[in-house]
Amino acid sequence: MPYTVALLAAASGQQGPAGTLRIGLLVPIVGAVPPAWFLPRGHGNEDNNV
Repeated sequence: MPYTVALLAAASGQQGPAGTLRIGLLVPIVGAVPPAWFLPRGHGNEDNNV
């Protein structure tokens, strides 16, 4: 039984950079959504600003 635990622990440490890449891609995408949604809303009424 201790060998199984050691084997599982060693296998879980060999996951690679998947978690870092996932975070590195999701954070900029999620961070870009609010500005991309709010910025166009401020330019919808330009013709009445005289």
